Amino acid sequence: MKRIIEICANSAQSCVEAEAGGAKRVELCAGIPEGGTTPSYGEIKTAREITSTIDINVIIRPRGGDFLYTPAEVQSMLADIEICKQLQVHGVVFGCLTKEGDIDIPLMRKLIDAAKPLSVTCHRAFDVCRDPFAALEQLIELGCDRILTSGQQPDAVKGIPLIAELVKRAGDRIIIMPGCGVRENNIARIERETGAKEFHTSARSVVYSKMEYRNENVPMGSSAVTSEFETVETDRRKVESFVS
Repeated sequence: MKRIIEICANSAQSCVEAEAGGAKRVELCAGIPEGGTTPSYGEIKTAREITSTIDINVIIRPRGGDFLYTPAEVQSMLADIEICKQLQVHGVVFGCLTKEGDIDIPLMRKLIDAAKPLSVTCHRAFDVCRDPFAALEQLIELGCDRILTSGQQPDAVKGIPLIAELVKRAGDRIIIMPGCGVRENNIARIERETGAKEFHTSARSVVYSKMEYRNENVPMGSSAVTSEFETVETDRRKVESFVS
């Protein structure tokens, strides 16, 4: 079976690049440094309009940080899910935990019911839950289509033992999709040692600004990490290397 690649796309343009490279699906996110937050209505709408074949899943995450949400945050998540349904994307991506570190079953059920008939992926909230095997069974019971996981480790290579066990226990009941640190030079190993069939990666390259006039003395908030005149974007050539 040919491996399925999902690209973590940080923009509508990255969705175009992912499609051109042969990816099956994107997870469209804003706020990549925070681990991904819900993109704007305009970004989602544009991504739908300028792609034709790729499945677009949208992350529903109102902020960075933990996965214990306030009533106001839940209200915004429900509103964002409704927008995704109106725009007819393929799916949504979310995860909610209780303060004790378990899957928040009532809230997850509420969001999943609101999302129907869209596909639902539980994101890496799973990686910080207390009991991954209990959570696996709960997410299957709730009707999630897949779990994005690094095997509760900093990256998917370190998480191979748990991912392999999750794939084994899941069988054909839910898709286990390794993500975080999946690279061209390790995807074959992760595939071989876990038995996973779907993989989540960013496949991004640096894009340099075309600005000729530059005032480097006024940072916009990110200069501690990178230059204001550099951004990152999905690279279709990198995507191709994962697909093949």
